[in-house]
Amino acid sequence: MTLAGPAQHTSSDAMALIVLKQFRLIYGSVRQHFREVEHNCGVSGSQLWLLHEIARTPGVGVSELANRLSIHQSTCSQLVDKLETRGLVTKQRKAEDQRRVGLQLTDSAAVVLGAAPGPVEGVLPEALQGLTDETLEQLHASLAQVIAQLTSRDERSAERPLADL
Repeated sequence: MTLAGPAQHTSSDAMALIVLKQFRLIYGSVRQHFREVEHNCGVSGSQLWLLHEIARTPGVGVSELANRLSIHQSTCSQLVDKLETRGLVTKQRKAEDQRRVGLQLTDSAAVVLGAAPGPVEGVLPEALQGLTDETLEQLHASLAQVIAQLTSRDERSAERPLADL
């Protein structure tokens, strides 16, 4: 074995630990933000993002809302039902198509949104939106390689909000 072999291996191990710390920093920052949201607003981070999207587009449907948050439609429906139970959202049949339901915020939801620490969509989506297309493509490719190395994967997690993981 050459001297370059062990040194490269050690350097690789050290870099893997540095990257692991980066994942911890990201995950910890996301969790801290969601704790602040729950403390200030009394709703989860995913519920807050839903309220924000409904405020942006009153009458939005569950399918469109799920697309905006990049979550599964059934997950979105469950979140909406919880918000409706808490009196923060109402469902109204659309005049043009009685089969479709539009979502509206209640006055109580406005109070919740007013207490929200920013960003309402979460710190990670905001950070990702601030990256260039080229950087996002590189990150996507690199994370795909990391995911390919995982010996156990929970594919369903990709369709759930970070606040609910």
